[in-house]
Amino acid sequence: MKRVCESIASPAILVAMVVILLSWRVNATGNVTYDNRSLSIGSRRQLIISAAIHYPRSVPAMWPSLVNTAKEGGCNAIESYVFWNGHEPSPGKYYFGGRYNIVKFIKIVQQAGMHMILRIGPFVAAEWNYGGVPVWLHYVPGTVFRADNEPWKHYMESFTTYMVNLLKKEKLFAPQGGPIILSQVENEYGYYERDYGEGGKRYAQWSASMAVSQNIGVPWMMCQQWDAPATVISTCNGFYCDQFTPNTPDKPKIWTENWPGWFKTFGGRDPHRPAEDVAYSVARFFGKGGSVHNYYMYHGGTNFGRTSGGPFITTSYDYEAPIDEYGLPRLPKWGHLKNLHKAIMLSENLLINGEHQNFTLGPSLEADVYTDSSGTCAAFLSNSDDKNDKTVVFRNTSYHLPAWSVSILPDCKKEVYNTAKVTSKSSKVEMLPEDLKSSSGLKWQVFSEKPGIWGEADFAKNELVDHINTTKDTTDYLWYTTSITVSDNEEFLKKGSRPVLFIESKGHTLHAFINKEYLGTATGNGTHVPFKLKKSVSLKAGENNIDLLSMTVGLANAGSFYEWSGAGLTSVSIKGLNSGTLNLTNSKWSYKLGVQGEHLGLFKPGNSGAVKWTVTTKPPKKQPLTWYKVIIDPPSGSEPVGLDMISMGKGMAWLNGEEIGRYWPRLARQNYPNDECVKECDYRGKFMPDKCLTGCGEPSQRWYHVPRSWFKSSGNELVIFEEKGGNPMKIKLSRRKSSAV
Repeated sequence: MKRVCESIASPAILVAMVVILLSWRVNATGNVTYDNRSLSIGSRRQLIISAAIHYPRSVPAMWPSLVNTAKEGGCNAIESYVFWNGHEPSPGKYYFGGRYNIVKFIKIVQQAGMHMILRIGPFVAAEWNYGGVPVWLHYVPGTVFRADNEPWKHYMESFTTYMVNLLKKEKLFAPQGGPIILSQVENEYGYYERDYGEGGKRYAQWSASMAVSQNIGVPWMMCQQWDAPATVISTCNGFYCDQFTPNTPDKPKIWTENWPGWFKTFGGRDPHRPAEDVAYSVARFFGKGGSVHNYYMYHGGTNFGRTSGGPFITTSYDYEAPIDEYGLPRLPKWGHLKNLHKAIMLSENLLINGEHQNFTLGPSLEADVYTDSSGTCAAFLSNSDDKNDKTVVFRNTSYHLPAWSVSILPDCKKEVYNTAKVTSKSSKVEMLPEDLKSSSGLKWQVFSEKPGIWGEADFAKNELVDHINTTKDTTDYLWYTTSITVSDNEEFLKKGSRPVLFIESKGHTLHAFINKEYLGTATGNGTHVPFKLKKSVSLKAGENNIDLLSMTVGLANAGSFYEWSGAGLTSVSIKGLNSGTLNLTNSKWSYKLGVQGEHLGLFKPGNSGAVKWTVTTKPPKKQPLTWYKVIIDPPSGSEPVGLDMISMGKGMAWLNGEEIGRYWPRLARQNYPNDECVKECDYRGKFMPDKCLTGCGEPSQRWYHVPRSWFKSSGNELVIFEEKGGNPMKIKLSRRKSSAV
């Protein structure tokens, strides 16, 4: 053992490792202050390596494992937003149960001996529905989101104060002995402040003042806020933040969001950020004086139910994070970063207390060196050339630096880590399918809705209404229905030709039915939300019904005045009649919010909804607007579970009343210029979301996470609402198995 230790580390490195282990054994708490080098927690400067885990994007049964996997990966803090619209679904009515039990989540972090960074916001963006702001607030008169107006400021301050008081009551801030060491107000407002004129500047300053007045005893920060006042810390978000400088020299260098992957949209490809590039960005940041770093995301999780934003953000929020959506370490990324964190923390004391010097060692080559009065030294050697490996001489010793890499020398002698040299193990991930099964025999219950309005219309107008203003996001669905009368002397009837239906919509998606028969679907996408539908239609002499089901797929979550983004139909016409074009835009339209099964609560366990279900062992295929219910046993084993919906069209799914979420195995677009899919990703050079795309022509999401804790030992009720038609007989439960390679 002695010989092995001597071969891997000098005595100085071994001493540093012991100090790290002792300092991380207990999560020290106390007053939190800062200077230009770092945060000081309980009067001790610390480097913070933080892992973003959003509590409502997983389930309570997963939280301990996720937190411990982050800790095992070398992180010493957990970060999360606070999700306002999940906690205040109606004015003054608060919810903290289930996935929204934030106090329980923070206490799990505390029990793990880790710090907590809480981004109260309360605007979050985060590809979360409406940016985390309650939809009801948009309809409070005089409200403009994130601007200098009294309604917005009143409700924002009210929620912030409520959250702070709750956390104080639970003694969760560091001066109280809790884990919370840092908080955030607002979020990336600097991108949009100018669009709000002088009021934007006033609002930003007010936000900071309001936050500081909460007296939480820990610092507040504002990310991407270049004019942040002296009372809060300005911080950086991005793929690279090594060149970032806080807006005043007395603040530490904090990276609130390092994106180790990227989000995904229905119909979009899979973005990949190589582990080597993530590690390069982190090493550069700490080498150049960074002291607080947060991975956004470290575990992305799942947008259960209707919580995804965008629009068009997938139900999966995997983010290609170090811990995957199902809670498993993603290898080699998780392991490569774990080794990086160990290497960085070997030099923690020097990085936050030593003297920093930067030396140029040649073209694209540099050294960031930290020393103290005793002569102890640490160095970060960097090659920023994105094509060529180089050899560099540092302190009379040669080092080989691969292109786009950083080597860490905790004693200025021995390289213990290079960001481009991946030595951690990889893994093979499989989705092992199992047919749905039941100990009592598999029997399906089926209920098919009729297109259009059931019962009475909610209202009628001689115009096309905005979808979101009508539903107020209480449902994804809004029926637009009308009818036309076709004369029997129309030429198309005699010639056997077909008129053409033209529809224009602000978004997001539409299913069209003519005379109660499914005609087709049209949709926008994550980069262009509006769309058009052009379809030939079979019309008959006499009355013809036109039933159009408009759908949202998550509301906008960011941007200037984003709350005013609309959806729904803007024009409808039929061409090819004797009179030419029949414009139906200002005809009489009848409206119905939601679909019938929603109103009847067919997704609730044991609820028949007073409808007549058909019981069968062979449920119908390719049938739109159909509810399927089946009692199943849990899959074998203990691995995480995904619901395989490749055989279905589009819709919603529930297990035992829990919202699995939207499913839509929409194929990823192909043949778009400048963002074709790749077989291999070159880690070298700056990363952007379209650099390393895969999955062209494949379903943008095939499997949908069903937490194991949602299953009972038997008698589990799986409910599916299929909008346009699929084959439920091919639905499977798949176990996610990860094997080391």
